[in-house]
Amino acid sequence: MQIYLITIGQKMPGWVKQGYEEYTKRMPRECQLIVKEIAAGKRGKNSDVKRIVHDEGERMLAAIPKNCHIVTLDVPGKAWTTEKLAEALQNWLDSGQDIALMVGGPEGLADSVKEAAQQSWSLSKLTFPHPLVRIIVAEQIYRAWSIINNHPYHR
Repeated sequence: MQIYLITIGQKMPGWVKQGYEEYTKRMPRECQLIVKEIAAGKRGKNSDVKRIVHDEGERMLAAIPKNCHIVTLDVPGKAWTTEKLAEALQNWLDSGQDIALMVGGPEGLADSVKEAAQQSWSLSKLTFPHPLVRIIVAEQIYRAWSIINNHPYHR
C-alpha cells in the first residue's frame, strides 16, 4: 500500500524536509508515505481567492493515483486518537487500496476535494502551518504503524 500525502506548497525549508524524511524512512516498503507537492496559486492583493482554491483543488484531484481511498485533512473532520488512527491504518492496509491524504493551502481545501473524499480527518481544532502538518502526519502514520506492529516506538 502507498500513502500519498497530496499537499499544496513546494520549496519547503530544510527543517520540514528533514522532519518529514525522519519518519518516512522508518516506514516499511509495504506502507510507504510519499509526498506529492502541488504548486500554490499566486496570491496577491486583489486575487480571486475562490478561483485560486478551486484551481488548486482541480490540480490536487488530478494528482491522485487511480483507485485511491481519499482522506481530507480538515478542521471539521473527525478527530482521531493515535489508537483510532492505528485502526484506520489497519483498515486501509486490509483494503489493499492506496490512500491519498489531502492537505489544502492557506484557505483550505476546495469543495471538489472535500466532495471526493471518503473520510475526513482533523488533526486538531488548532490551525497548524501547512509545512508542519507534513511532519505531524508522517510521525502519526509511523506511530500508528508501530502500534499495529507492536513496535516499541509507541509507549
